[in-house]
Amino acid sequence: MIINKLLRLGLLPVSLALLLSCGGGSSSPGGVSDAGGSGISSNGAAGSGYSADGSPAGDGSTSTSSSGGDGSTSTAANGNGDSGVGSGGTGVSTADAGTSVGSVDGIGSIFVGDLRYDTDQAQLDLRDTTQLQIGTTVVVTGPVDAAFTSGTARQVTSMAQMRGAVDSVDVAASSFQMLGSTVSVDANTAWADLAGLPALSAGMQVQVWALPIGPGSLRATRIESQAVAATPVVTGEVSQLDVGSSTFQLGSLVVDYRVATLPAGGLANGRIVRVSSALPPAAGRLDASQVEGWYALSSVKGAPVQLEGVIRSFASTASFSLMGTPIDASAAQVTGGQAQNLGNGVTVVASGTLSDAGVLVATKLKIRHIPGGGALPSFSLIGPITNFNSLADMTVKGQRVDASAATIVGTGQLANGVKVSVQGSQVVGGVLLATQLSFQ
Repeated sequence: MIINKLLRLGLLPVSLALLLSCGGGSSSPGGVSDAGGSGISSNGAAGSGYSADGSPAGDGSTSTSSSGGDGSTSTAANGNGDSGVGSGGTGVSTADAGTSVGSVDGIGSIFVGDLRYDTDQAQLDLRDTTQLQIGTTVVVTGPVDAAFTSGTARQVTSMAQMRGAVDSVDVAASSFQMLGSTVSVDANTAWADLAGLPALSAGMQVQVWALPIGPGSLRATRIESQAVAATPVVTGEVSQLDVGSSTFQLGSLVVDYRVATLPAGGLANGRIVRVSSALPPAAGRLDASQVEGWYALSSVKGAPVQLEGVIRSFASTASFSLMGTPIDASAAQVTGGQAQNLGNGVTVVASGTLSDAGVLVATKLKIRHIPGGGALPSFSLIGPITNFNSLADMTVKGQRVDASAATIVGTGQLANGVKVSVQGSQVVGGVLLATQLSFQ
């Protein structure tokens, strides 16, 4: 399927319905390839688009929509200036306004939280990778079933949240510092080409997909090293906004936005933004070239919403927040652990509908990770085997798999072209460590 590419990557003068907070952009036709062994990727014709380092490229990552006279992308902005995850436009049916924000748990088509999305007809906007992989963060729009188990993706947008040099590593604290922020890792973090946190060191260049927690804090969902320094990117919650000096802070990093293009709705303390710059920071200060709103939820009341994040401001199951969005899970079915395990720092997936007050009223709440243990991650692949060498060395949907310690379900002969379902607990060094492999 052909995906039209953006003329250039930019900020949103106009927001895209379903994804963005205000107004409506226009989308170019496009889709994704779901062929075996290739993950979810674009095979669009060469055009302008953007490469993994954020610079213009002929055929790197893809983008499917454009809006406004400046050619900026019409995805991934919360244009109303409210704190946390933004709200999208209206003018669409409640059923089609479904939105899911989180990290990719599996490929085939894609799994996000509790939902398996059919992406055959989806428009794909990839900023910093050529294909969706385990751990890449996404916002997906499109209808979902009442049980939040399956959906049809209309649009899938993905971008890295951090890119630049590691400042320091604290293995004991399961975190590292970069660009003025603390990035924490856990069992859900996928390591694209590294053996884990001990493999990081100060000065290394990395690209990180992550979920914002609070000011200066993110939880990494995928980390990959980069051979050379690339244009820096930093995402986080705005604090210390000073309109007079045209600065704000992301963690301890001072961002100067005097010459930057700003998101629709402007800036406000508490708003989650993504900042790009042409140059690395100097003396704790970054000169921004672009400031974008982060992944947006629909503002259509009653629309189905699924949101993955780390709990903050926990008072009870009826009152906490995920990335600035208030959550009421008092009547939700809790899986992956016990309700009494909920609290600040616990990673969850909340599924439900938006109330008139903008509260996500959850009917399902899945615990993904409890600090100190509990709720082991589960990653999934469904598709034909490619590059088969042995049980310990094969590829499914573009993801390398080691199934040497997996439980085998069903009978058959493993070989290229054989369709399997794979469950795994970790991605380390770019390899999914399978716990179960089933013949399909």
